[in-house]
Formats: sequence, structure tokens, C-alpha cells
Amino acid sequence: MNFLRMSDLDLAGKRVFIRADLNVPQDDDGRITDDTRIRASVPAIEAALKAGAAVMITSHLGRPTEGEFKPADSLRPVADRLAELLKRPVPLVSDWVDDTAWQSALDPDDVVLLENCRVNRGEKKDDEALAKKMASFCDVYVNDAFGTAHRAEATTHGIAQFAPVACAGPLLAEELDALEKALRSPGRPLVAIVAGSKVSTKLTILETLSDRVDQLIVGGGIANTFLAATGKPIGKSLNEPDLVEKAKSIIDKMKQRGADVPLPTDVVVGKKFDARTEARTCDVDDVADDDMIFDVGPKTSEAIAAIVAKAGTIVWNGPLGVFEFDQFAGGTERLAKAIAEGPGFSIAGGGDTLAAIAKFGIEDRVGYISTGGGAFLEFLEGKTLPAVEILEQRAGR
Repeated sequence: MNFLRMSDLDLAGKRVFIRADLNVPQDDDGRITDDTRIRASVPAIEAALKAGAAVMITSHLGRPTEGEFKPADSLRPVADRLAELLKRPVPLVSDWVDDTAWQSALDPDDVVLLENCRVNRGEKKDDEALAKKMASFCDVYVNDAFGTAHRAEATTHGIAQFAPVACAGPLLAEELDALEKALRSPGRPLVAIVAGSKVSTKLTILETLSDRVDQLIVGGGIANTFLAATGKPIGKSLNEPDLVEKAKSIIDKMKQRGADVPLPTDVVVGKKFDARTEARTCDVDDVADDDMIFDVGPKTSEAIAAIVAKAGTIVWNGPLGVFEFDQFAGGTERLAKAIAEGPGFSIAGGGDTLAAIAKFGIEDRVGYISTGGGAFLEFLEGKTLPAVEILEQRAGR
């Protein structure tokens, strides 16, 4: 991918507009419960300030109604946390699109946070007039919000069309570099682990990866549907009967090009979805009619670990079982450890995957952990990300 990077530019004396992803979770009292995204945004801000730029930052928070600002929509808690991390005041500017007096007070080495951008009318529809006005505020536009890169909105796409210069911040650039390495120029064998409750929610990902990967490991409810496609008993396990034929076609397509979909040979089952339900390990052929498959068994776990150990690249999206319940966490834990210990480059993304990585303590041993959520999944699907596409177009001008 060809795009300008913020690190390549001379920002001294420039007005720099950074679109960050500061959409952090909060409790009922508005207190931030996880500041990971705020901390991840700091390097771009600090780099711009160190270069002598006047810095303005904005982000969305939650799902406000355009044109109807409410106190719960405010970035005030984010501004306060940013001030702590940057060790300097971070003024919060409200009504910043229409009342532009704040700009005259913004000097080099100053930083301000512009209130929740999704309150602005036209933001989500990528309104051209709004985008042009915001672009007039800056000399350089920086997109450092991979988590919103799959959305064409005024602060992620429109402004990049009209700003004098448009580039990627360090967080966005690092994410795109990791995805490029994993999917477009991977070390081989390329192994993908795609798991989750339903084939339907990840069907496009499965089909896209089935054309690229050497081995496609499926887990969770997705694996149950694939097992059913091969005639294996799955009892009362979560599955999608209407997608059995699609699962068969993916298996056949992989075989035709010498690739593989290794399915579980043993599983861990229970009688009901409950943290206290008794776990039983059995061969996949011995699943009873009233059993529910909640994890892969130890033989399958070791087989998957052996595949991962030989992989040049691993893409991981989704746990292999109900890892939240300890008796059904074995498969996901073994996978996590194999990824951590293996020599291949690994990239992992998706909410449940991040939770599993945290539970098993391998954060510092995964090659790259994507916080992009929907953008990560859409990249895996092979979709064009509008916010990235516009940066590539601007780089070519």
C-alpha cells in the first residue's frame, strides 16, 4: 500500500488535524474503564507536538445523535485523561465547526481536543461541505484511527480529500503494515484461525481466506457446522444447517489447491451452556445426541499447536471454544501458547480474541494485536477500507 506517513513530513509550524480513535468504554458515571485507545493515540500527538506543530485532535465517542449534543456524549473524560498522559493541559473545544474563534488562539506546540465529531451534522454521511470546512482548519490531516477506517465519514474520508496534505499516523501505518505483511506478502505456510458462533457472520472472511491460506482452522460454532458438513455427529451443538453446503464447498476448494481445513478429531462437550456444567472429553464420533460441543479436545489442541509451530504467518480471529468457562478453555489456551511460542509472524484481532490473549497473558508475544474491530474483519474479507483508499489516492497526486 502506498500512502504518506506522518513520520515522513516536516510538521514544524503546521496546523495538524489528527483523527484519533478515542472511543473508550465508560461506566454509568462516565468514568473511563479502559484507556487503551487513548494511550495508543499518544505517540502521534507527542510526535506532532515535538515537531513544533499546532495540534487539533478529534474522535467519536459512543453513538450520539447528530446535531443534538448531550453531556453523556462529551469527550471531557478523554480530555482529562489525555492531559494526564501528555503532562500538559488539553483544552476541550465545543461547537468547533461553527464557532472557529479557537483557531486564533492555537499556536505551535499547543494541543486542543475538538468535541465528539459525530455530533456534527453530516459527519456520518461524509458531507462534502462539512469536510471542506474541516479541511480548511489544517495544513496536514492525519488519520490515526484504524478502528474507523472501514467507514466513509467526514473526519475519516471527506477531510482527507480536501486537506492540503493527508497522511497516516503511526498507529494506522503500523496496523496496515502488519496486515500487509500477514495477508499480502506472508511467510509460508500461512495459517488462519477463524472461529466464532456463526458461519454466517464470517462467511465472506472464510471464503476470502480459503483462496489464500495453506491451512484454515475453524473453531466454535463454525467448526460444528463444518463437522456436520463431513457427516460427524454434533448433538445439540450450535450450528447452521443451512450453511452446511457452503462449508462443504470451502473444504473442497481448499483440497483442490492442496490446502487443508483440519477439523477436530476429539472435543469437549457438556449438557448445557453453563459455567458449572460438567465437561466430558470424547472422540468426535462419540458425541451424543444431547451433547453440546464447547471446545476442541486435547488431541486436536496438540494437532493445531503443531500446525502453528510450523507456520510462517498466523492470522487469528476467534477462540476455539467457550474459553470464558475454565473447563472449556483448554483448546484456546493451547492455541494461545503455541502462537506465543512459535517462530511465525502472528496477527490477532477481534474482541473475543483480545480477551483470550489477555486471559492467557500472551500480549507481548503476539506479533501484532489489532484493535480495529470491524476494520480488521473487513480487511480480512478483502474489502476496500474507504479511509485507507483515500490516503492512497492522495499519495498518488
